[in-house]
Parts: sequence; C-alpha cells; structure tokens
Amino acid sequence: MLTVKLPQLLNIHQVPQVFRTDGIISGYRHPKSSALDCILSSFRMTNETLNIWTHFLPTWYFLWRFLVLSTSLDFCTDPYNWPLLLYLLVICLYPFTSSCAHTFSTMSPHACHFCYFLDYGALSLYSLGCAFTYSAYIMPDRWINSPLHLHFTQLATLNSFICTALSCYSRFLELEAPKLSKVLRTAAFVHPFIFDNVPLLYRLLFCWGDGCAWNAAIPLHFHHLFFAFLAGFLFASHLPERLAPGRFDYVGHSHQLFHVCAVLGTHFQLEAILVDMSSRKPWLTSHTPPATLLGTLGVVGAAVLGNLAIIGLFARILLWSPRATSILQSTASEGTKLKE
Repeated sequence: MLTVKLPQLLNIHQVPQVFRTDGIISGYRHPKSSALDCILSSFRMTNETLNIWTHFLPTWYFLWRFLVLSTSLDFCTDPYNWPLLLYLLVICLYPFTSSCAHTFSTMSPHACHFCYFLDYGALSLYSLGCAFTYSAYIMPDRWINSPLHLHFTQLATLNSFICTALSCYSRFLELEAPKLSKVLRTAAFVHPFIFDNVPLLYRLLFCWGDGCAWNAAIPLHFHHLFFAFLAGFLFASHLPERLAPGRFDYVGHSHQLFHVCAVLGTHFQLEAILVDMSSRKPWLTSHTPPATLLGTLGVVGAAVLGNLAIIGLFARILLWSPRATSILQSTASEGTKLKE
C-alpha cells in the first residue's frame, strides 16, 4: 500500500523568522516543504490547518450563493446587477487566495512572501468590490449624485493600490521593526474599510427621517459591522495566544478566529446588500444613471492590472534588493540545521 511520510512538525526555534507567529510555539511545517507536502499538510493538524480550511470551505459557500443568484438575476444585460456581480466574484476570490497562501507559504521564504503579496492584492480587490455595491445600493438617498457618490469607485480604486502597496511594504519591516510592520499592515486594511463604510456609517448613526433608507437591511448591516470590527481586533491583538503562548497553537488562535469573523461579516454584508438592492431598486433606478461597462468592468480591470503591477514590483524588489536578502536569510542558519 502506498504511504506518504510528511516532514515532522517543528517548534518556533526551529524555523526561520519569516515563518514565526507571535504566541504560536509549535506545529510549524518544514520551511522547505514541497507543493505536495503543503497540500497534504492541510489534512493533518498543524498550526495552519484551520487557517486553510476556514477560508477554503467558505469559498465554496460563496460560490454556491453566486450560482444560485445567477439563476434569478440577470447579470448579463441588466446594468443594475453589475456591481453585485463584481462583488460576488471578489468574495469568492479573497478566501480562496487566502487559503492558497496559507497552504503554500512554507515552500520557501520567497514563496511565503509571494503568497501573502497575492493575498493582500485579493483583499484589496475585495474592498473595491464592496465600494461598488455600496455606491450602487447602500448610499443614503440624500447623498445620491453628490460628488462623493460620483467619484466613490474611483477613489476606492486608488485606496486598493494604497492597501496593496502598504501591506506588501510592511513585510520588509517585520524583522527590523515588527511593531511598525503590524501597524502599517493593519492601517492598510482599516483605511479602505473606513472609506467604503462612510456612507453606511452615516446612514446608521447620523441619518434620520426621509432620505435615510431605513429598511430590513439595517440589522444585517449592524451584524456585518460587529463581525468586521471583531475581525480587526483579533488581527491586531493576537489574542488569545499572546496571553498563553503555546496553548492555542492548533485550535483557537487569533488568525483562525479572524478568518471565521471575516467570513461571517461577509455573509451578513452580502445579505444586507441583497435586501437594499431589492427594496431600493425602484427609487435608485429612477434617480441614478445605469452602470456602464467602462465604469464597472473597466475600473475593475484597471484595478486588477494596477494591483498586479504593484505585486510584481515588490516581488522584483524581494528577488533583487540587497535589503530583501537579509529578510529572506535571517536565521537561515537555523533552517539549514533542520533534518530533511
């Protein structure tokens, strides 16, 4: 019978710095794993296993929702549905990319950085997808056709570039200034989140009476914001593993909980968008011009190309910069002592 022997799991002192996570002491995969080892490791318990599955399984859930909605909505010829189409594509993309990043990040230090560069790019596109739906369906009535509304998606595209560039750059600071690296990476994702949600926060907190679009979507928006804030807190705090290093190595550490909260937040966000989209359609279609291919697919295409260019730039720096060499080789002597 064919058997596969996977490399033994390691502790934090046996892997190079680039693979280490604060508060996680054991369960690390070999830092020179093959692609097959990485795939097979998702079926054994490591400190990354639940990180992989908490985004891989939701990918299929969101894909299922996409397919179901495609049977009832006209995504081809009805411009009103195009922002939702873009949003559905990116909520399938970002968890899948994250799952792949966690799966293959231990092939090498280079692979670790490249995987997370792509992960950051997918999250940036998710923020842009949110901006499209918020501009089309969430904007308060009294803000429709305002300067902010008219330029909302263009500004969100710029934010996606900032998000990708800042988060990729933060990886170069992890060894010399880990706290600054964490601050920059957190800020990279908080910034587009706040921008995207300005219309919603105004609608929920400061808008009363006519023109505020109070409807059945409001409780769902509050649920989405609750899980989004909780996800941000977990990402930034490294709790609970920071309080008890080693106790949550395999189950219950902050990144797993962050994934779960992010997916739940996206679920409630999707449900709220669908309610607003349906209930506000008569008013919105009569007060706003229809979406155009240039304003939707054209903007998203430019955003994809721009984010890929930014990722390519940082990948080039990683490969050729003398400073990047020190990041890749830090504590490499520890890694070379590992038994193959």
